[in-house]
Amino acid sequence: MNAAAKFRNSYARFARVGGSLFALVLFVFLAAATIAGYSLYQIVNPPRSPANVDVTLLMGHPTTYKFDIPGEGSREGWFFPGLLHAPTIILCHGYGSQRADVLTLTTALQEHQFNVFLFDFTGHGAVPGRTDLGFSETKQLLAAVHGLAQRQDIDPRRFGVWGTDLGAYAALSAASIDARIEAVAADSIYDEPSDLMLIQLGHTGLGGLPLVKTFSLFGFHMLTRDEKNVPPLLGAVSRLQGIPKLFITAGNRPDLDGSTLRIFQAAPPPKDHVDNPMSYSEMSDEARRTYEDRIVTFFLSSLPPTGQSPQ
Repeated sequence: MNAAAKFRNSYARFARVGGSLFALVLFVFLAAATIAGYSLYQIVNPPRSPANVDVTLLMGHPTTYKFDIPGEGSREGWFFPGLLHAPTIILCHGYGSQRADVLTLTTALQEHQFNVFLFDFTGHGAVPGRTDLGFSETKQLLAAVHGLAQRQDIDPRRFGVWGTDLGAYAALSAASIDARIEAVAADSIYDEPSDLMLIQLGHTGLGGLPLVKTFSLFGFHMLTRDEKNVPPLLGAVSRLQGIPKLFITAGNRPDLDGSTLRIFQAAPPPKDHVDNPMSYSEMSDEARRTYEDRIVTFFLSSLPPTGQSPQ
């Protein structure tokens, strides 16, 4: 066999091997992109199970109250009255949750004369749509503060916010923007919305597959590209000097313990930290009452209600 024939045979073998490798790489890329796209879609569109609640039957004489969200339209929330002209505590539910899940905390706060307001974030509860894991939720919370401030029966300059994971991010982020938020209780918080996306991806069990994490991050950054200039909370909390802050960690949420403690350490005073063995949604009734008493005590000391009894 002459040299030319040997070269042709070697080239043919190389081409076959190269073609096979290219096909394998292409398959891996396409499979990873498909899995990442499907996973990301599921994360930003969490399952919703709207609570069928008749607000007129709830304790505390709540009423529905609507406020406008720029670019999204009108949003309805539940307003539980406390003292006239007293501060209002806004409760922000977590990822995959809804406003009805925090009604017992609402009762505890209202019993101590706070006005209390709760609403569903987009993509949760009764509100369809897509969540971006913190960016739009911050805007929705700011819109709620602005809308509530138009009421004549509350103090329009004094608000407190409690939130867990998604709600905690919105609470601290909004407080760094709107000075009317004078106290924040943040339970299991994260630094950036992409952090929560990666946590949820890990829960699916697919994040460890080759390139899935990379493609998912790329896709999420593309979805939220208009928010690229929003600073991480580790930087934003520096604006909260003088605002009382309570940071809460949960032993059964190690994926958020570290970020909560880092943000707590970076935050200026006054601040406090509480560690619980379980997250609020997983607590027993007795543990939940203890938790709610701690939240009430925090807001009583940070934002004491003053005003008149409701008519």
